[in-house]
Amino acid sequence: MSEDPSSWQNPDFVAKFLENVRGAIPLTIEQIEVMLQLITVARGERIGTFLDLGCGEGVLADAILAEHPEAHGVLVDFSEPMLEGARQHLKAHSHRLEFLEADFAQPAWVRRVAPHAPLDVVVSGFAIHHLPDARKQALYREIFDLLTPEGIFINIEHVASAIRWTESKLDDYMIDAIFGKELKSSPRKSRAAVARDYYARADQDANILAPLEVQCDWLRDIGFENVDCFLKMAELAVFGGQRPAE
Repeated sequence: MSEDPSSWQNPDFVAKFLENVRGAIPLTIEQIEVMLQLITVARGERIGTFLDLGCGEGVLADAILAEHPEAHGVLVDFSEPMLEGARQHLKAHSHRLEFLEADFAQPAWVRRVAPHAPLDVVVSGFAIHHLPDARKQALYREIFDLLTPEGIFINIEHVASAIRWTESKLDDYMIDAIFGKELKSSPRKSRAAVARDYYARADQDANILAPLEVQCDWLRDIGFENVDCFLKMAELAVFGGQRPAE
């Protein structure tokens, strides 16, 4: 992927990222609730196999497993510390899971997942925005090809804002949320110091954001139907589409 891969192989960096930046994301519960509702609308109460792409610590997979007790999950991430965190987080469901270390910045990741296809559901949370736009489009095509007819793809993602004001408001929200967490462990740390750390964080330069509307058009061009944005707050969006029935 486009960021320095050594950062994501560092367990300390991953732990801090999950606690501060990932843990400060607004509307997390609402995003997951919308994801679960869309899965039920598209696939009914029972699903077979789902893929959590760029799974991180496995939050999305955990929600799907709880909602669909017969589902089998495939979790993909290129960071071994992230996968280890997911294994620990989801150890109660280990008999229903496959963990694959693979880099979806490269097309070869599909070969690792293909034996588990076709997939009823593909979800991703704040992972695909690290890819260049051309690779995003190719990845969406690869996801389409892995889905079963009427299978659904749901992307919970950081998207480009049309105006700087929206971007700055999200930054302020994140800094305030991280500052609140930092006060518990480092009460002398100022908000200005938190802001400096936030803007200098290792993953900042890896963000390659694309507009929501553009990404939805990519999905439609590939062949997805029922493409829409199902929830949006500033630069955070839940969007996706469904492979048509055959």
